[in-house]
This record gives sequence, C-alpha cells and structure tokens, in this order.
Amino acid sequence: MTAPVFIVEPGALAGDRIVLSGAEGRHAVSVRRLRIGEDIVLTDGAGTGAYGTVAAVEGKDHLEVAVTALRSEPAPRPRITVVQALPKGDRGELAVETMTETGIDAIVPWAAARCVTQWRAERGAKALAKWRSTAREAAKQSRRLRFPDVDELMTTRQVAALLGRAAFAAVLHEEGSEPLASAPLPADGEIVLVVGPEGGVSPEELDAFAAAGAKPYRLGATVLRTSTAGVAATALLLGRTGRWG
Repeated sequence: MTAPVFIVEPGALAGDRIVLSGAEGRHAVSVRRLRIGEDIVLTDGAGTGAYGTVAAVEGKDHLEVAVTALRSEPAPRPRITVVQALPKGDRGELAVETMTETGIDAIVPWAAARCVTQWRAERGAKALAKWRSTAREAAKQSRRLRFPDVDELMTTRQVAALLGRAAFAAVLHEEGSEPLASAPLPADGEIVLVVGPEGGVSPEELDAFAAAGAKPYRLGATVLRTSTAGVAATALLLGRTGRWG
C-alpha cells in the first residue's frame, strides 16, 4: 500500500526532519493513527514531496517525519483544464472529486445560461470553498504531489476568453460532428474542455465559444451526465497525450 499524503505549507519541505501539526497533524495522528516507523509523504501541493517515515508522535496532532527523499514533479504537459457548468445538488463535488483523482490540472466553475444551480453571494463563496476542499482531499487520496487549481466562477464571456488563449479548445456536445478521440491535440500548451449543464449548452453559448475557436466534439455514442462527462474526457486526453503512458 502506498504511503498516505499530508499537506504542509509552501517552504516547509526543508531539512531531514519535518514537523506535521495542526489539522493535518491531527488527521495523521488521531484519524489515520500513524505510528513510528510508518511511511508517510508530505507535499506542498505544488509538485514537491518529502518521502520518509514517522520518527516521533506527540499528543493528538503532532508528529515528526524523518525525510529520506525529496522529489519534485514538473508541471505536466499539455495542461488540461475542464470548464464545468454548475450541476445540481452534490454532483459538482462528485465531478471535482473524480476529475482530481483522474489527473485534471484545473477546474473552472461556469455559470451557464441553463444551469439550475446558481452561485450568488455567500452561497457562492461556500460552494466554491467546498469544491476547493473536495479537490484538496481527492488529491491527497489519490497520492498527488501537484494539486489541481479550482478557479473563481466564470461567466460565458470569461470562458470564451479562456478558450481563445488555449492551444486546443473544445465543447463536449452530443451533436458534435467529430469525436474527441480523433481530434488533433497539441504536445504543449493548454487544452480546455467545456462541459455543459443538465439542460445543455445554449445556441448563443455555442456561437460565442465557436468564435473563440472551440468546436463541438462528442465523446461517444452515449450521453453522459454533466458530472461524469469531464472525468471521461480527462481520461481520454490523458491517454492520448501520453500522460498516462
């Protein structure tokens, strides 16, 4: 079994002894019940990880790690971003969790015209915080050293601008004339995919995205839910770009 991953502040991964305390220390000591000699990984979530063993445990939220190796992962290429329209209920967290476990690099919440769910004021802030917390925990569970970015909520105009800067941009759509499986993909830069809401992407949104250079592509013969389309597309692209090689 691979060693569990815990998060430390940027800059804390230095020296041959690292202290883990606070909420992460409490989770390691009181929840995971790690003991002296067990393997552990500490990461800053930005691509660096300290691998070692538990050297000392104190109280309910304090342990020391004896570091045996420090590793850094370069930023993956090409970068893969999914623009996720806001799903109903807890399906947003499900989409974030599964895409993070699969290997997505960035997730952008999108307030599409046909979204039933709306993020406004305090509710929006809480929802975004939940998405970010979900991504963080899913990244730890899947033993990632580089955590995905979860951006601020974007409007259709902002999404169109993001698509216009991408090396490859696409809208997942069941009526797309071409399959994503055969689309020409770049070796570098950013791939940006748009996943629409339960009611679909509106004609006006499709026109705006097409003007930004994003064509509609289909995944396959079946129609996936908005909460599962992103993870299926991410897996396809990770395989095609060689990142799952």
